[in-house]
Amino acid sequence: MKILVIEDEERVGALIRRGLEEQGYTVTLAWDGEAGLKLALGGGFDLIITDIVLPRINGLEVSRAIREAMPDIPVLMLTALGTTDDKVEGFDAGADDYLVKPFDLRELLVRIRALLKRNSGTVAPQQTVLKYADLEMNLQTKSVTRNGTDIHLTPKEFRLLEYMLHNKERVLSRTEIAENVWDTHFDTGTNFIDVYINYLRKKVDKAFEVKLIHTKPGMGFIFKAG
Repeated sequence: MKILVIEDEERVGALIRRGLEEQGYTVTLAWDGEAGLKLALGGGFDLIITDIVLPRINGLEVSRAIREAMPDIPVLMLTALGTTDDKVEGFDAGADDYLVKPFDLRELLVRIRALLKRNSGTVAPQQTVLKYADLEMNLQTKSVTRNGTDIHLTPKEFRLLEYMLHNKERVLSRTEIAENVWDTHFDTGTNFIDVYINYLRKKVDKAFEVKLIHTKPGMGFIFKAG
């Protein structure tokens, strides 16, 4: 497995490379966003790790460009920016996972294995269109409509809604959503899941009389009509 690491701190980059190479990965280092993006777009990598604060081009722009050109390659953001807003911005830029510095190398390895496993195990869905009440989601065109009205979602909002549709009329805890939508056991003490639920509510429910996304106090959320 070939991994590209875009990191401007030489000590951190060397630490990551040494740790990954000890696990059998082939690692290429880039010291700024411009060089990293050029390498990434050249292809040949199974996973990309990028900082956000980088010289020349920041990691958010790098992630957006990679996601547009290569939508299936996993991107992991590894950065000191750790607020909920920072994480939301990272995921909205196309990141698949987000790890805050300082980090434990063992946790980084777990995140990498999870992303690579998910990517290699991806299969075409048997069902390409999900429908519930007046909402329709097309998994091939990545489009969502409700009562014929187009709903524009970010990649993570789309994935969250897809998971809720697959598990409609069942209470989903914040931990379950974190593990299945983001493939990670991140700090559930943050209001991260609530932020994305609120984003979905504004787009999916606000303009419609019948609400689909409901909160179950102390338990989580449920997707059901009424």
